[in-house]
Amino acid sequence: MQSQTKAHAGSRVQVAGARAAARRGGAGRRSVRQSAVRVSSVCCRGRLARASRRATPWEQAVVAMATLIQENGIKELSKGTHSIANHMVPDHEYCEPKPEPAAPAECAAPADDEDTPEIDIMINNVVCSFSVKCHLNLRQIALNGVNVEFRRENGMVTMKLRRPYTTASIWSSGRITCTGATSEEQARVAARRYARALQKLGFQVRFQNFRVVNVLGTCRMPFGIRITAFSNKYREADYEPELHPGVTYKLYNPKATLKIFSTGGVTITARSVCDVQSAVERIFPLVYEFRKMRTPEDEELFRQKRAAAAEAAGAGAAAAAGAPVTQSDDEGGDACE
Repeated sequence: MQSQTKAHAGSRVQVAGARAAARRGGAGRRSVRQSAVRVSSVCCRGRLARASRRATPWEQAVVAMATLIQENGIKELSKGTHSIANHMVPDHEYCEPKPEPAAPAECAAPADDEDTPEIDIMINNVVCSFSVKCHLNLRQIALNGVNVEFRRENGMVTMKLRRPYTTASIWSSGRITCTGATSEEQARVAARRYARALQKLGFQVRFQNFRVVNVLGTCRMPFGIRITAFSNKYREADYEPELHPGVTYKLYNPKATLKIFSTGGVTITARSVCDVQSAVERIFPLVYEFRKMRTPEDEELFRQKRAAAAEAAGAGAAAAAGAPVTQSDDEGGDACE
């Protein structure tokens, strides 16, 4: 009996455990079903919210315009036009530049039938002045200097250099004038060499107030000039054949004085090399009106003169290159350093 009672009790316990497990399983399935219902309800509410919030007409227009711009590009609106279709153009219109209309034939620059003549301007002399800001004893310079000459009647000493080939006029006040250079840079080098030479003689030299005061240049026009007719036309021209064979012509902008000869030669005096060049550019169209043609004999004579001048210049340069170096050259080289 006891064994049967135990068996019945065990079976009841197993049944109770099975029922509990079944109840737990049902609760789990119910919780899963409830969570799924919740998720589906949330998704439905989101769809309803998006569906209920519809875009306004302004937003729809902006989206449409942005889509059109991305697809077609944008172009400037023409004056008085505000429609969207007028400024929508394909992309290839921006990539391919429009061909410019050809200029009319009458607007084109006419070709020069005659070649513009080239005029060589030669700078013959550049005059400069500077000050050493100290008193100079001219007697001491004449006794101890090199390549100097004391001119007592003029109250000055002249000193010369070979490289560059220049001459300086020295006064006791410290003012010095240098002549003979062929460029402004060469004039400055020569002035500093004179200052260094005076410093080596024991003077307290300070190189100051350097300036170019005068430039002399020459050129030759490729034609002869009828100077009598030229002087009759222009009031600025002064021609006195009894005093001078050339016409004196004065320019005021730039300030320069020109001597014009019938052979085509022109001598220019101005304050700087740039002013000399500007003066030649100003005078050329004036004298071109009164040009006279050269005969073949004149051309041959002119060619021979130029060849002779070139040979003389080459011989002088060769002689200067082969000349021995003297003490004056050493003095000039030391002064440049």
